[in-house]
Amino acid sequence: MDQDVLLRNNVKVSGNGTQYMIFAPGFGCSQAMWRMIASEFERDYRVVLFDYVGTGNSSLEAYSTERYCNLSGYVQDVLDICAVIDAHNAVFVGHSVGAMIGVLASIREPVRFGHLILIGPSPRYENDPPHYCGGFSRDDLNGLMELMERNTAGWSNYLASAVIQNPGRPELAAELEESFCSIAPDIARRFAAATFFADNRKDLPLVSVPALIMQCSEDVIAPPQVGEFVHRSMPGSTFKLMTATGHCPHMSHPEETIYLIREYLGTY
Repeated sequence: MDQDVLLRNNVKVSGNGTQYMIFAPGFGCSQAMWRMIASEFERDYRVVLFDYVGTGNSSLEAYSTERYCNLSGYVQDVLDICAVIDAHNAVFVGHSVGAMIGVLASIREPVRFGHLILIGPSPRYENDPPHYCGGFSRDDLNGLMELMERNTAGWSNYLASAVIQNPGRPELAAELEESFCSIAPDIARRFAAATFFADNRKDLPLVSVPALIMQCSEDVIAPPQVGEFVHRSMPGSTFKLMTATGHCPHMSHPEETIYLIREYLGTY
């Protein structure tokens, strides 16, 4: 069972510390997206990288439409990894939907986690007027799903540019687009639906683990008001508005990302 979990999610463990630091990618991303910051924590932590089933170098044979029709299957995978490595009091660093996967995992098994580092989290991407602005209308999201159905290259290019939102760094958007295109189209569509049509607002007050919410100053995927909503809804959370722009500061602004995480954890 242990080896099956490690192979299924392509789990890699490195570093010299005793406390685990687990990095969870965002939608359509592999563990490679953490390369600019993960190694900076190997001196103080046991760094854990993994791929979601169906992405990166995970085991495609382990993919099940029933298990991964919503976020619960991905949450269970994180908890399975924690069980195999015997993680307790771990630092969980999650990007985008990976942040929400960590939130849900911490509610189910809080003893596994000591801190949550949530980069660009969004509990709901769809607007719910008049009191909640998630950044997208239902027509926007339906349009994305229709584009994913018709044109793999088209949606990958569109979404990668919107996510990175750093026109001066075209290589980052190109890398993300390549990552999107590497996923089987049917798996990408199901993961997108599980991500963009989720509504986890009611779960936020249930989080008992201290959390740092890192919000980019210009982010069309998870606008600043979303980060502020997460902060207001989660007891014991800390909010940091970054100077970084876009939705992937760990790629576009790794120095600021590292600094804020270390500042929060007190490891400077």
